[in-house]
This record gives sequence, structure tokens and C-alpha cells, in this order.
Amino acid sequence: MVNLRNYTSNGDANSSDTVGKVITCKAAVAYSPGQPLVVEEILVDPPHKMEVRIKILFTSICHSDLSAWQGENEAQQVYPRILGHEASGLVESVGEGVTDMEIGDHVVPIFNGECGDCVYCKSEKTNLCDKFRVNAFKSVMTNDGKTRFSTKDGKPIYHFLNTSTFSEYTVLDSACVVKIDQKAPLKKMTLLSCGVSTGLGAVWNTAKVQAGATVAVFGLGAVGLAVVEGARTRGASRIIGVDVNSDKRVKGEAIGITDFINPKDTENPVHQQIKEMTNGGVCYSFECAGNLDVLREAFLSTHGGWGLTVVLGIHPTARMLPLHPMELFDGRRIVGSVFGDFKGKSQLPHFVNQCMNGVVKLDEFITHEMPFANINQALQLLIDGKSLRCLLHL
Repeated sequence: MVNLRNYTSNGDANSSDTVGKVITCKAAVAYSPGQPLVVEEILVDPPHKMEVRIKILFTSICHSDLSAWQGENEAQQVYPRILGHEASGLVESVGEGVTDMEIGDHVVPIFNGECGDCVYCKSEKTNLCDKFRVNAFKSVMTNDGKTRFSTKDGKPIYHFLNTSTFSEYTVLDSACVVKIDQKAPLKKMTLLSCGVSTGLGAVWNTAKVQAGATVAVFGLGAVGLAVVEGARTRGASRIIGVDVNSDKRVKGEAIGITDFINPKDTENPVHQQIKEMTNGGVCYSFECAGNLDVLREAFLSTHGGWGLTVVLGIHPTARMLPLHPMELFDGRRIVGSVFGDFKGKSQLPHFVNQCMNGVVKLDEFITHEMPFANINQALQLLIDGKSLRCLLHL
């Protein structure tokens, strides 16, 4: 393996020995659905025009990585592939045309990019991007439809969610890389690549929860608990956590839930219990489980007249929404949220500063840490429901 880095006292990196060259490094490669990831040496090409090559220092595993690894959606399967989309690291080199980043910058990758030029990016009504929005089917770079990864014998290894962070080095479109304050702790900033930004942003940006509001959160994984954190910071008067794993109660209470419901422990539908607890239903519900039956319970748990349900869970099933159109005439609304409605490159740096100033508590989300070589163990922890975020050190 090539030794690429000489770090200076201020955290910058001298990588002139690797700029413009192919790098040999370790990556965790998925070769088939559900089979253990293979940690092996791969080749990583230099960045092309408007691309950035970064050294990953920390990465973690999200349920979207788990779903892709398990191959839940056959149409999205492509192998070999490098998964991963939550990470933080340093810029190793930049391609032609990249002017907002330079070698040594501290960065986080984002799966939902922002080019800044398209009609979507110029609109205040959406955080999607015409060219670099989240796309689970995309497995190559935008520039030339090819990969920047390959095996030692030259066979292509495919990309995932614009990011592919289960690698010591990765290449991304510059639209999917966010430069952050060098004083921000990169370990914690990893969480902003997906889970915390998605959940907390759904509260702040999508629902715009106000002080005194009542909230129900269905699914207390990392995204759901980020919703809890967002509701807490906005002064919600009651935050009801719903999960089939009673072990989630302790962590939920540590972050901010006021009540907990395990659907397995009750005969009555959850939405009925919530209506009884809140005099007719909550102001906001957040579905973070990726289950349509749960989504219906979340929808029905909101108050008629003004209730809003925000969909955050990933739904691989082909089933349609379990709602009758006339149910919307009760005044309840339902909306989806991608990356918490944050515009990544233009808004995430401010969110980083808020985290640095203590507005958001991030420590509770990191439940495990281990070397990158133990990535399959980290996957199992997530499968078993024993971790929120397992931070892998590269």
C-alpha cells in the first residue's frame, strides 16, 4: 500500500506524491447480496473534471447501506460495489475546475448533491439537484459513465449513492463534497453525512416544528433519534417514541422522548393510544421505519385538521401508500423529506457550526467504534439492533 500522507501540525496534508496518480488502498467490497464484505486492496483513479478525491478518516453504516448490502431491491443490485455514504475526511486532490476546495480541506460527503446551477438548486422550494440528487440506481461517475475504482487486475468496481465511503480513498463529484470548518471534530461530523442531518432537518426544515408542539416518532434508529433531538431543540412539549425494540427506550429517553410505546406490548392500535395521550393526536408524526403499516399508524396518529406526517423511512416494497384519498380531507397532510431538506453545500457548513456551538448533541449517536477491518462485525451490530452508529476508523 502506498504511504500517502504527511500531516502538519495544523492538520493539513501534503499529498504531492499521489496527485494525478492511481492510489492503491484498502476497501470493503460487496460481491453479492448478503455475503460478507471483502476487505481488499483496490485501485482508485485520480479525479476527473469537477471531481474530488478524498481520504476517508471515519465512516459509519446506515440502514440504507444495510438494505443495499442485503440486496432488498433487485433492480438496484450491481456488483462488485463499494457501499457507504456516511463519512468524513480530507481532500487528497481535486480535478480540473474545482475552485471551492483544495488539498487538506476537511470535508464530509453528501449523497444528495448540490451543483448550484440547475433549476432545482436555484429554487428555494427544494434541496434536490437535477444532476446529483440521490439515486440508488446510479453506479458510475457522471462525467463519463465509468468508475474510478477497479480491482488489482483492472476490473471495474461500482459506486454507490454518489459517495462509496467504505474505502480508504474515494472519488466524488465536487457537488457531493462539503467543505467544513477545520476546527470541527471530524469523528462527530461523520454523522452529518446522512442520519443526523436527515432526521433533525426533517424537524427543522420540513415540518418546521414549533415550541410546544406534540410529536410522535415511529422507529428509534439513528434517523428517528435525530428527529427526537430536533424536536427537543425546538421545544416540543411531548415527544412520543414508538419502536418494537424496548431497548430503544433508554437511548430515546437520554435524547429526549417523554413517552415510549412498544406496539408488541399493547392490543390497541398505536394511533389510538397516541390520540388518547394527546387529546386527539399529535401535531407532527415522523415515519422512520420504512414500513407501510407503520406509515399508516403514523398518519392516523396525527390530529385531524392540522396534523402533518413526514416520511423518512426507505420503502423497498412495491406496495402503494395505504391511504384513501378522502382521509386527506380530514386536514391531515403527508410529505416526504430527503436529507432533511438541507441544501448540502450551501447550508451544511452552518449546521456544522451549530453542532460545534452545542445546539445539537451528537455524542449519544455514536454507540460503537472499531477498526475499518471489522466492518462485517459493525454490519451485524446494526442487523441485531445493538448499535445506532458504529464509527469505523480508517
